[in-house]
Amino acid sequence: MMSETVLKIEGMTCMHCKMAVERALKNVPGVISAQVDLAKKEAVVAGSAERAAMVKAVDEAGYKVVG
Repeated sequence: MMSETVLKIEGMTCMHCKMAVERALKNVPGVISAQVDLAKKEAVVAGSAERAAMVKAVDEAGYKVVG
């Protein structure tokens, strides 16, 4: 089942951060798309991936999901 998940992310300060988080999320099995909004400090992820897997990917990229 495909759904949309919004993740609030701490630690992003620039376009490099945005791209790193998008790349990490897109590598999670089941993620179809990931769009990061640097100004809102959030990612909108579409797909069937588990939230825990997305949180882990963001953490491993060096950022923190806060909501």
